[in-house]
Amino acid sequence: MTVIPPAGANLRGAVDLSSLVNRPPAPAAGAAGAPGAPAGPAGPVPVPSLVLEGTDTNFAELLELSKFVPVIVDLWAQWSEPATQLTPVIENLIREYNGRFVLATVDIDSNPQLAQAFQATSVPTLAAVINGQPVQLFDGVLPVVQIREVLERVLELAAQHGVTGVADAAEAPAGEPVAPVEPELPPHHREAYEAIERGDYAAAIDIYKLALARDPRDAMATAGLAQVSLLGRLQGKTIAEVRSAAADNPADLDAQLLVADLDLSGGHIEDAFDRLLGLFPAQDAAGKNLVRQRMLELFEVVGTDDPRVPPARKRLTALLY
Repeated sequence: MTVIPPAGANLRGAVDLSSLVNRPPAPAAGAAGAPGAPAGPAGPVPVPSLVLEGTDTNFAELLELSKFVPVIVDLWAQWSEPATQLTPVIENLIREYNGRFVLATVDIDSNPQLAQAFQATSVPTLAAVINGQPVQLFDGVLPVVQIREVLERVLELAAQHGVTGVADAAEAPAGEPVAPVEPELPPHHREAYEAIERGDYAAAIDIYKLALARDPRDAMATAGLAQVSLLGRLQGKTIAEVRSAAADNPADLDAQLLVADLDLSGGHIEDAFDRLLGLFPAQDAAGKNLVRQRMLELFEVVGTDDPRVPPARKRLTALLY
């Protein structure tokens, strides 16, 4: 849920970064000004990269950087399929803004202090830091168009507080090895990813289905189809709308399934599994098959190696037999 404050609001929210603010920052080349300095003027701000790794030990430097350029904080975890799929989307969006943001990616398993400070009870969780102060943005997965709207609002809020610098990513010195390039995605995966980026989930679904028709063992396409199907079912729907429809129509299986989608997209994975498993016994044969299919699909979205999947799969198997 997006919780970015309205225009003119005080930046300090429920997130408490005091323990990190009070830690003496280590010097970072060109990344920040003097401690306690006011928000910086517009202009180039040298940084090593537009995408940085945020850790419990270096976050004070990023707080200083936020006095000049808004810092977007992406809290993620390797075990979360939605988080690992959202991070590249956020990175691409940040680069589109050509230095108006810096992105700090934070692995919550390796950085428990930051996870606690940002109250990351689920992943993915997105926040911003402007002039040293945190702003909660949203958790779960949003369509790219809505994420852009959130980023635009962050820019407005930053401008209100004088944070209008532009990050200038440093080039690698001559002769210094460049980081290896990620392997290129297969054509159909690239096409599906591009469709997802422009919000055309129906096209992405068709591409993944075609990929699976050609190779049913394509695990990436299986997971991608599950993820984009979830996004497509929730596209254009509000949280209130989904929950209200389910509350008003308890016998409407589609409405109940959509609430499970909503729970999972917000990172409430066990709630989603519990909801579906609770629905199962009261359904007829067709309904039970729908619930089973949705469970298997959500397992793919979360990632079959997620520790919450085997217990849920075991409970589903027990209900089936």
